[in-house]
Amino acid sequence: MPSVERAAEDTLQAGRDALARYAWDEAYETLAEADRTQTLTGEGLELLADAAWYASKPDAVIDAFERASHAYLQAGDPAAAAMMAFRVVEQHAMRQEMALAGGWIGRALELAAADPDCPAQAYLAYVRGAMAHEMRNFDEAVAAFDQALALAEKLGDRDLRARTLHDKGRTLCWQGKHAEGLALMDQVMASAVAGDLGPPAAGYVYCSMVDVCVHFEEYERATDWTEATARLCERLSISGFSGLCRLHRAELLFLHGSLSDSEEQSRRASDELPKSNFLFGLGLAFYRIGEVRRRVGDLVSAEEAYAKAHEFGFATEPGMSLLRLAQGKDDAAVSGIRRALSEAEEPLDRFRLLAAEADIALSGDDLETARRASAELDEIAGSFEATAVQAEAARVRGALLLAEEDADGALRELSRAREGWREVGAPYELADVRTLIGRAHAAAGEKDAAILELRTAFAAFEDLGATTSAEPVGDLLAELSVSAEAPERVSKAFMFTDIVGSTDLVSVIGDLAWENLLSWHDQTLRSLFASHGGEVAHHTGDGFFAAFADADSALTAAIAVQRALVEHRKEHGFALSVRIGVHAAEATRRGRDYSGAEVHKAARVAAAADTEEILATEETLAAAMGSFRASEPRAISAKGIPQPVAVATVAWRA
Repeated sequence: MPSVERAAEDTLQAGRDALARYAWDEAYETLAEADRTQTLTGEGLELLADAAWYASKPDAVIDAFERASHAYLQAGDPAAAAMMAFRVVEQHAMRQEMALAGGWIGRALELAAADPDCPAQAYLAYVRGAMAHEMRNFDEAVAAFDQALALAEKLGDRDLRARTLHDKGRTLCWQGKHAEGLALMDQVMASAVAGDLGPPAAGYVYCSMVDVCVHFEEYERATDWTEATARLCERLSISGFSGLCRLHRAELLFLHGSLSDSEEQSRRASDELPKSNFLFGLGLAFYRIGEVRRRVGDLVSAEEAYAKAHEFGFATEPGMSLLRLAQGKDDAAVSGIRRALSEAEEPLDRFRLLAAEADIALSGDDLETARRASAELDEIAGSFEATAVQAEAARVRGALLLAEEDADGALRELSRAREGWREVGAPYELADVRTLIGRAHAAAGEKDAAILELRTAFAAFEDLGATTSAEPVGDLLAELSVSAEAPERVSKAFMFTDIVGSTDLVSVIGDLAWENLLSWHDQTLRSLFASHGGEVAHHTGDGFFAAFADADSALTAAIAVQRALVEHRKEHGFALSVRIGVHAAEATRRGRDYSGAEVHKAARVAAAADTEEILATEETLAAAMGSFRASEPRAISAKGIPQPVAVATVAWRA
């Protein structure tokens, strides 16, 4: 063998060896360097494409497969050229570039036409099945998948057989044959996690499996296979969960209460998806971010995320209507959810919207709408065995019965919902149901039982960082003359805010504009507190009393508040002026409330602040780990505090 040919073969072998060792980057760099210095054969370009896929270089994948198809054809191997054309189809279809995919399907058909036994025939049958599924021609899809299965088995192509069997199961699920379809998909997933499939096929069936499970609310099954797939990725040294797969992972993290992790994964997915041209997934990524922000009470950021999701063509319901409800915009919530329901056809899509409609209706004492929504929920739930579906239908029934003053009936239904959500492992939903159970016990005069459930719900919401959900639970506990927890000493950074000069501003802008401005102020401050881990202990009329985990969080939030007010003034010509006091210290906590001399000191510090000033105590600045610019300390006298208090002004202007 001539030295040049030997060198080329040695390079290809080095690439093969690196792929066999799962050294993806090494394989890609080796083969890419060979591509720069010599003319690769069809086989070499095919190896380069595979290495580029493993190394997460999507554009290089398509380029290499296109060139491989041409190289094989030039070498007189139309069957191999047809296979490479199919691989190009696959890449364009994943990016939703259907015109390009259609063109390459035509090329693959032309190349494979002369040989009925060409392996590409099996792949083309698979593509016909996938396209029929997307067109909702499910019978045609199953027939095409069966043809592809027969050809794949004849060829001994395990990866194609697995993908085809999986997609047949997916189609059966959409036909309403859930048990049969999920059984096929479970069978394929077992092969994937056992390592019988190549990473691309394993990744595809996992990603699609979770997508199906989330759609049909088969959350326990999705969780089990996610854990098994994570172990496979670790064995193969694959990062796993990138792009769309990462987004599905984020959905499960959200369900299981890992809100910050879910948001992080969604943001990473929003960065990764454009690199693969998966722009259609960006809407879901931003919707998931919006859902997290809404749950933690950051309503401003939630609305921004929903707007981005809408920009990418994603339906933002029921999240947007539930956000409107949280913002106090009841009419917008009602009209938004009704419009979404008028356009929804899929049973489980309607199910999620109906549950939100019931909640919105109950918040406005519209029992007739809630009854209608609950009845349709029950009808849909009768066709699905998923635990989450049954639990949610029971929750709505229980909430409706509670509104109808049937506490005993409510407790029966809500107990079913509690067990269902506990089985699914959904702590937020479980805390929500526990809150309803606490209210039902209270309505039945069972105070001790109510306290027990409400304490548990309150603690769960706080652990999740869902402070705005915890607030009404804490209020109810206060009404029952108990705290959510036994009194305890805690170390927090306390913040008091107060609007300055409100009377003058009302006279200038009028009562209606004032009410709108005050509503914006309250929502903005609550969102900023939530985004920095703060919890509102009291709304003091013209301001807030909030507690933060540490001095850094409190000071950062205070700066964000003042900057948000300045931005509003720039955009609208007017804004509220606020003074803020921050003091880090120990105090006594009872549920959501804090008391003691140090809390009193924090309030006095805020009262001593000037308009648009952030005044922090010496203890606060000493405890802060971040870099905050502050004035020289000065002493102030505070009513009720015998000794002068050392404070400094914290700079906040950019």
